Amino acid sequence: MSTPTSRVLLIYTGGTIGMGKNPETGALEPLDFRHLIQRMPEIAAIPAAIDVHQFPRPVDSSDMNPQLWAHIVEIIVGHYDSYDGFVILHGTDTMAFTAAALSFMLENLTKPVILTGSQLPVNQLRTDGRENLITSIEIAAAKHVDGRPRVPEVCIYFSGKLLRGNRSTKINSEGFNAFDSFNFPHLADAGIHIRYHDELILRPDFERPMTPHYAMDTNIIVFTLFPGIQEAAVRHLFSAPGLRAIVMRTYGSGNAPQLPWLEQALAEAHRQGIVVVNVTQCTEGPVEMARYGGGFLLKNAGVVSGYDGTVECAIAKLMHLLTHSTDADFIRQQMNRSLCGEITVREGE
Repeated sequence: MSTPTSRVLLIYTGGTIGMGKNPETGALEPLDFRHLIQRMPEIAAIPAAIDVHQFPRPVDSSDMNPQLWAHIVEIIVGHYDSYDGFVILHGTDTMAFTAAALSFMLENLTKPVILTGSQLPVNQLRTDGRENLITSIEIAAAKHVDGRPRVPEVCIYFSGKLLRGNRSTKINSEGFNAFDSFNFPHLADAGIHIRYHDELILRPDFERPMTPHYAMDTNIIVFTLFPGIQEAAVRHLFSAPGLRAIVMRTYGSGNAPQLPWLEQALAEAHRQGIVVVNVTQCTEGPVEMARYGGGFLLKNAGVVSGYDGTVECAIAKLMHLLTHSTDADFIRQQMNRSLCGEITVREGE
């Protein structure tokens, strides 16, 4: 057994990684993750002391919500001074949403928070869960020679890739290569060795404390453009009671059909204080609203660029900002700033 040089808290929220097959029924059921860890001899080779905090009732990731995000933040805050890093075991379906949300809820994070999971339960023969779990713990425990953490930010580790959490998206429902970050390079790649790309990793202010945030405003809708979209449906959507923000999924580099009623509806939303953010439907590439006429239409109507951010991140960032201000112009300004590495801001947009 290696001599511990770090302490890592493993937070099991639920998901496939912690499921086991009932020998009588064949159905997948939650395991006691503390006992499972004790039966994994590979864990003992990691130079880290590992403790487990298990949700009383494992959560299917489809049921993840902002209240549970706040609970995860509470767990991290309650153990922040006692551990060098945190690994969150989470179902894959909403992992990218949770990672994006935590990146804003844990302001000035100075320790690693690594989300991981698996496509097969960790105790199955061909599981991807063991490697994902072991490498995530290694990354959470890793330090520079000066003792500071190697990766002090919220990340997703999956299938050999360490990704910035708020840049990640799920790309595959059954392959082991389930996540990627198309508009930002990997923070590390794990093969025979873990190769960290230190120049890409966030550097917080270690002289300042981490500031947790718990509230998220969910008065947001996601609106996807498609050929033949109808005015009545859009206006009904935009008139939802309490609506404060819209994530608009556009074509290509941020384009929309040049329909007078659409520009009018967006301009009216802008005047009513509703923040509309333009995020492309493409998996790769940024929004550039100055490029084509369809983008200019949106810009003239007060729509703000989502740059090269993901839909998951735009939603989480808006939820976070809406709790801190009722000033729509302030929120629009903040959406045009990178708060924790979530977008690449380009001049002229």
